[in-house]
This record gives sequence, C-alpha cells and structure tokens, in this order.
Amino acid sequence: MPSLQDGDQADPRNRHARSLPILFGVVIIDLIGFGIVIPILPFYADEFGASGLALGALLAIHAALQFLFAPLWGRLSDRIGRRPVMLVTMAGTALALLWLGLADSLVGLALARAFSGIFAANISVATAYVTDVTEESERTRYMGMIGASFGVGFLLGPALAGWLVGYGLGVPAFVGAGLAGLNCLVAVFILREPERHQSTAEKSALPVGTVFEDPWVVRLCSVNFLFTLGVTQLESIFAYWMIGRFNYDARGVAWILVAMALVMALIQGGGMRSLAKRFGERSLLLAGLFLMAIAFPIIPQMNSIAWLMIPLMISAVGRAIAQPPLMSMVSMRADENARGRVMGVFQSSASLARVIGPIAAGALYDFRAPTPFYLAGASIAVGGWIAFRARMSGSPDPT
Repeated sequence: MPSLQDGDQADPRNRHARSLPILFGVVIIDLIGFGIVIPILPFYADEFGASGLALGALLAIHAALQFLFAPLWGRLSDRIGRRPVMLVTMAGTALALLWLGLADSLVGLALARAFSGIFAANISVATAYVTDVTEESERTRYMGMIGASFGVGFLLGPALAGWLVGYGLGVPAFVGAGLAGLNCLVAVFILREPERHQSTAEKSALPVGTVFEDPWVVRLCSVNFLFTLGVTQLESIFAYWMIGRFNYDARGVAWILVAMALVMALIQGGGMRSLAKRFGERSLLLAGLFLMAIAFPIIPQMNSIAWLMIPLMISAVGRAIAQPPLMSMVSMRADENARGRVMGVFQSSASLARVIGPIAAGALYDFRAPTPFYLAGASIAVGGWIAFRARMSGSPDPT
C-alpha cells in the first residue's frame, strides 16, 4: 500500500497544499513566543534599573547576533534543506525563552537575548520555503499570509503576556518556551521538505556577495533597512514612553500591542491578494510607507490614550500593507538556487537596523523622550523616497 509520502510525491501540488498551512502554523507558534517577549522585556529591564540606552543595547544584542547568523542559516538551508534548519532554530528559540524566564540580572537578560538572536532565522527560511513552492502569480498572497502570521503571533503573544504577567514577569517566558518546544516537536513529525531540496548539496556555489550584484536587491534591502529602523524606534521605547507619559504597566502596554497586531492580521490575512491585484505591489509599498511616515511623528503629540490610538492604528495599517509587497518583491528577484541566501541577506538588512535602531532609540529617549518617534518618521520617509525614485529612474519593476 503506498504511503502518504508516496502519494505526495505523485502529486506535489497536494503535498504543497498541505505543507503551507503547516508551515504557517509553525511560524505563528514561533512568533507567539517572540511576541510574548515584546511587552515584558522593557519591564524586566526597568526592574533591574536599565536606562533607555541600556534597554536599547539589550534589544540590539539579539539583533546583532541575528544579523550575523541569518545569512549563514539561509545559506545552510540552500545546501541541506529548509526543514532541518527550521527545526534547529525552533529548538534554539525554546531554550532561549527558558533562559530569559530564569534571568535574574541585566547580564542574564543580555545572554538570553544573545542566544535567541543566534537562532532567530525562522522567518527568512520560511519565506524561502514559501517561494520554493508557490507560483509568482500567487506569491504576494502567500507573503501576505506570512505577514498575517506575524500579525497573529504578535496578537496572541502580547495577549498571553498581558494575561500571564500578573503571575510574575518570568511566567510568560516560560509559557513561550513550552510553546516553542512543543512547536518544534510537532514540526519534526509533520513539516515536510520542499521538493526541490532533494539532493541539492551542490546548489549553493555562488558566494553571498553576488546577491548585491542585482541593484534592485540592493534598493529593496535599503528600503527594508530604513523601514525596520523606523519600526524599531516604536518597538524599542514604546513601553518606556507609556510608563513615563501614562504610568502604564506591562498588561496595559500588551493590550495596546494586541490592538495593533489585530489590525495588521485582519488586513494581511484577508485583503492582501485583492489589494495587490488592484493596486500593484509597488503602490502598496509606497502607500504603507507614507502612512507610517505621517503617523510616527504624531504619536508623541497625543495627550490621551484615545487620541494616541489614532496614529498607532494608522501606523499599523501602513505596516500591514507595506511589508508583504516588500518581501514578495525581493523574493521574486532571487534565483531558486540562491533564494535562501537572498532572503537571509534581506533579513540581515532588517537585523542591522535592529542593531542600530534600539541603541539610537534608547539614546534619543534619554536625551528627549519624543525624539525616537521623529527619527522613525524620517527613516520611513527616506525609505519611501528610495522606493519611489527606483521606478522613476527607469529601473525595471521587479514585480
């Protein structure tokens, strides 16, 4: 009797149809663990007396290791396959969350975040996986689902953190570690390798430097850097801002993040395909960057939570419609034999911004609290200008 795997090999489209929902489930659970950390880490740091700059450095440690290791994981996934790399990074994420929950000093927090950064490559590898098994005409739709996975993870993660933090700051991290460990165990049995990676040890001969020979990849990585630099200004210092301005606790901050993530998940999960067909990927990218550039500088001007939610929601809409097209555009510029490396370098451009961004945000916050939000708006605006000028200069549209 033929096995299920035999049937899958007979009809690869059926295998892919089953693999993608499984992949998105894996990514969602992984991002829930990441999302749990976002609202509690600043309060951890505050409990140990960290300044804004110290908090920024704590966040930057994770990003610095991610920046160094993401291309290596991406290249390894080109050589040995997406599945084994994802399994290793998921296991590492579980251990890092456990370490975070046990941390009892700033040094302990820093070491836990460094360890998590080493294994934070799941999204670039998952993106390469999606690109492996989808047609170009469907790519934006599935990149939107990756974006929706971000939204769901960042929705449920902070929601869990807001619920669990009352039992102790370490409890959400322990729950995240358990979820990540269970996620890895389930993936061992149900996550399949994309078909093209059978016997592909020789497919990774091109050096990473050749990624930068395509000017469109360079432009899109630059936009991704500036986009992420802007986003990190809000992510890094928002909790401290809410403590100082509105005397909020971890639970209150968590629920605001939940509201923003819900907006992103609804847009990316339900409307990206129709939006991309109607307006085109480049137009969506420009519109999203414009909304974010407008919203970020307005945030520190708001004197009540009700008014504050307006620019926060506008920025969430902008992020929701900008991120999937950006990911899709760069993925379609990559040859399949180097796609893991291209997506690794693309993620590294974001990781570099996550190294610089939190340190800048912390230092600027210590100097004058609203300043990080102005930097956010400026960096997003420059990214939008690069994306706009790329088309105006006559470069071919990668979509």
